[in-house]
Formats: sequence, structure tokens, C-alpha cells
Amino acid sequence: MSMPEAVALQFQQHGEPDSEPLMLLHGLYGSGSNWARIAPTLAERFRVIVPDLRNHGVSPHHAEMSYPAMVADVLALLDLLDIERAHILGHSMGGKVAMHCALQAEHRLRRLIIADMAPRAYDGVEHQSIIDAMRQLDLTTLKSRRDADQALAAAVPVQAVRQFLLTNLQRRDKDWCWRLPLATLRDQLAAIVGWSTAGESFDGPTLFLHGGRSDYLGPGDQAAIETLFPRARLRCMENCGHWLHVEDPTTFGEEVIHFLENSVESG
Repeated sequence: MSMPEAVALQFQQHGEPDSEPLMLLHGLYGSGSNWARIAPTLAERFRVIVPDLRNHGVSPHHAEMSYPAMVADVLALLDLLDIERAHILGHSMGGKVAMHCALQAEHRLRRLIIADMAPRAYDGVEHQSIIDAMRQLDLTTLKSRRDADQALAAAVPVQAVRQFLLTNLQRRDKDWCWRLPLATLRDQLAAIVGWSTAGESFDGPTLFLHGGRSDYLGPGDQAAIETLFPRARLRCMENCGHWLHVEDPTTFGEEVIHFLENSVESG
């Protein structure tokens, strides 16, 4: 099977170039800037590579959002940086990209960390409503981000979620616009929330971090995790929801560093 066409991801780097490489992958609607609070801490020990995934941030747009396609982007970036093997940490959608990287290209990974995501399909109804609300927002009438926040409040009642979404609202010249290709995300939503594997497994050290106040990963996911990632450890950050690295960056950073520095790679 041929690899999907890769796009050239925009990225930033932190830390010393000769340190062990660690790539951080953000979630849906996000960008590499989501890691701003944790990247400097990790960069004290690692060469931290923080890309914007396709159709996010300032990376190129593409009609396909399948996980094999996003894996191709990540591997192409590793090739560009002349990195043979890296640690990969992914949150939410980025966690699925990271898992697919491990399952499709085990030889390119050293250790794998997944933040609040399981290897399974999720219900896309909430995301469908969010994307539809963003598309229906009349950008021509906006005078400020506050207007946009108020207009989205009925469809997206949690203010923190609205503020996160609105990081994608930008002004070009005098006009407001979304930097996300919302029509593409809506069209590709089934692929984004879905999951499929061909029976592969990743035998490298793996850490699943999840929030005690999040329902993204639960006891029902353990069997699939053990099958696909037989060396996985599960750690719960009890006082966190889905956004572990934002809600408690100190504990999150400690968990990541401890795992990367103490887990033993396979032979």
C-alpha cells in the first residue's frame, strides 16, 4: 500500500539540537501553540519539535484528514529534520496520530505518550455541532472577538471551549476569517473521530495519561490498549479533565519526564 501524499508541516523547535527528539502533537481545532506552557520545561531535557498538523495553525490545508495521511506528514517532518527515531507525545486527535505512527512505523519511535485519548472511535455529534456553529457565524457583522464569543454561546456553552475555538478567528486586512478549513473538517469528521487498525501492535514503552474528570479514556478501553500497546502503563491525573497539559502543566511535565527517563526501550 502506498503512503498518502504528505504536506510540509510548519513547526517550531525548542531545546538543544543534539538532545533526544520529542515531538508534541496537538488536538482538533488546536495548534502547536497549545504546548506553550509545557514545551519550555520539556526543552530543558529534550529537543522538542512542535508542529501544526495539517489544516491547523499555519500548516497547509488539504482535503484529506485520514490518520494515514497525518502519519505521512509526521514522518516527512522527521525525515526533513534528519531524525531517525523520536519520542512522540500526542493529545486528543494528536494522540490518535501518535498511536497510528507507532502502529504503522514502529521503527521511527522510541517511546509513545498518549494524553487523554483511547484507540477507538468516538461519537462525532458534539464536534459536528461545534463546526456547524462556527460555519454559521456571520463574520461580516463581527466587530470584536467578544461578539463572536457571544454569538457562539448558545451552541458552545462552555466559555473555555469557546475561547479555545476563537484562537482560530483571525483578521486579514479588515475582515474576520477562520484559519481552519471548516468545510474540510466537517467533511472529514468521520475519519477524525473514527479508528481503524489492521491488527498491528507497538511493542515500545507507552504511557497513557488520562484525566480523572474526563470520559475520553475509561476502564472499557483497557483491553484494546493492552492488545495494541502491550507495554503500556496507564496513569490518571485525578483532578484534571481532558486538557491535562493546560490544567496541570507541572504534574503533566513531571509524568512525561519521569516516563521518558525511566522506561526501558526494547532490545
